[in-house]
Amino acid sequence: MKQKRNSRYLATLFLIVMALGFFITMPFHDYIIGRLLQGAFEAGVVGGLADWFAVTALFRHPLGIPIPHTALLPNNRKRMTEAATNLVENNWLSKESIKSKVAQVQITEKLLQELEKNLDSRIVRKGISSFAKKIVAQIDVDKLAGILEKEVKNKAHSIDVKALLGLVIDKTLAGQYDEKTFDYLLAEVEKWIAKQSTREQLGSLAVELIDNADVDGFVKFAIKSFRNLINEETLGNIIYKLVTKGIDDLRNSDSKNRAVLLAKARTFLENLKENQQVISELNHWKISFLEKWDAKKQIAGILKETQEKLITFIEDDKLDPYIFPLLTRLLEDLKADQTKVDQIEQWIHKQVMDLVEKNHSKIGNLVRENLDKLDNDKLVELVETNVGKDLQWIRVNGAVCGFIIGLVLTTLKMLI
Repeated sequence: MKQKRNSRYLATLFLIVMALGFFITMPFHDYIIGRLLQGAFEAGVVGGLADWFAVTALFRHPLGIPIPHTALLPNNRKRMTEAATNLVENNWLSKESIKSKVAQVQITEKLLQELEKNLDSRIVRKGISSFAKKIVAQIDVDKLAGILEKEVKNKAHSIDVKALLGLVIDKTLAGQYDEKTFDYLLAEVEKWIAKQSTREQLGSLAVELIDNADVDGFVKFAIKSFRNLINEETLGNIIYKLVTKGIDDLRNSDSKNRAVLLAKARTFLENLKENQQVISELNHWKISFLEKWDAKKQIAGILKETQEKLITFIEDDKLDPYIFPLLTRLLEDLKADQTKVDQIEQWIHKQVMDLVEKNHSKIGNLVRENLDKLDNDKLVELVETNVGKDLQWIRVNGAVCGFIIGLVLTTLKMLI
């Protein structure tokens, strides 16, 4: 603004100098030098005034007089706005020029370099942790639980009970879980029979059975005689020894009794695979259980607890040792895979091109909107601020050129 004001003063000063020179040389018209200088100053005044008129007419009416074809900028504002809009939109920032510049930029390569360079920075780490926490916190547990419940129940309904039963039985026999279960039961029976209370119960039960035996004759006499010889404790010890001996026999891998029992158990299990009644009952139980099972509530509880643990895990910065080595490895793998890099680059360019294609007209609209915000005075001030200095130099040049041309023409007149 100061430079514009200085150049305006300079242009006015040159015009004043030319006018003063013209008036000062008038008394010396009869002298050759006076005539030459008067002609030169006269032409300088004309040139200076003409250029002053031209420059002023661009922005306003000279001396406030509404002379036709003056105040060109305010009067042709609409055309100027459209011309500026067209210049920016279709020349300086045309679709083709923007696309050409974007095509020259390796966006993916620069992004990968920046990511690799700043991955270990505190800001990036904090940003990733904050982003991860926000994602976890935004999960709608109830909605997710409903989806999972539906999927779980659909999968459970589709289970073939017969096939599942056959698989369980085959795995049981292949892993000899029938023998392991048999040995476990023998161990439990042994522990149970070894208790004093168990012996007493068994002895008491045996005595009661003997006393209530419904027999006649000699057998009744023999039982009564035997009963007089033993009591509950004796019978309990006898039963304990018999059971212990039987258990020892059944534990022996060479025992025929063991082999018979295991064979019958295996036959029972094999037959169970084709037992339609059992399969039907299991299938009915499955359906009944799934209908009554409130899976959503249980799943929601598990998800809520998991969500809270994850948030605490992230807040305690325990995610860093897992996520950042993973991200580093992913970046290295991506950089090494030029095909993927090219695919990402093509995708980014396509998105940018589509964005330019869809929104290019907004560039012109933006220019138009910003120019329309300015009133005539502001618009004139804006143009004068940016090009006013050069325009004022036109006035200076007009006065100087007029002076020189006047000097030449006066010389020619005098010679002719």
